[in-house]
Amino acid sequence: MRKFETIRTVAHSAEKMFDLVADIECYPEFVPLCAGLRVTNETEDGDCRIRIADMSVAYKALSETFRCKVTENRVENQIVVQYLTGPFKSLNNVWTFESRGANSSDVRFYIAYEFQSRMFQMIAGAVFDRAFSRFAEAFEQRADRVYGDA
Repeated sequence: MRKFETIRTVAHSAEKMFDLVADIECYPEFVPLCAGLRVTNETEDGDCRIRIADMSVAYKALSETFRCKVTENRVENQIVVQYLTGPFKSLNNVWTFESRGANSSDVRFYIAYEFQSRMFQMIAGAVFDRAFSRFAEAFEQRADRVYGDA
C-alpha cells in the first residue's frame, strides 16, 4: 500500500480551508489529474454531510473513474474520503483542519491507496504518486486565488 501525508500551515482560516476542500465540484479546475467530478447522491447524518461522487482521472491515454463516499464533519474539522468502486483495491483519504488563529491554519492531508491490478500499478503508480504529493499544494494555491494572498 502506498501512503502520503503532509501538514501545511496556510494563511487562511481552518473554516475557509474546510469549505475549499469540501467544494468537490470545483476539483476539475485545479486538482492534479482530475478530469471530472460528479456528485451522485447527498445526505445529512447528524453533524455530517455525506456525498457519493464519481471522480474521473486522466493522464495522457490513461483514464479511469472511481466512486467515493465523502463525509464532511464540521464539528471535527475533518473530511474523510472512502473508496467504493473503481481501479483501486483500496483508497482512504483524510483531511483535517486545525486553527492557528483568525487567518491561519494547519491543513493535514493523508492518503493511502493500492491498485487492484499490478499492471495498472506499474503503468500509473508513479503518476499517481506525483499527483497525490502535489494535492495539498494545489489546494493552498487555490485558496490564495479564491481568498487572496495573505
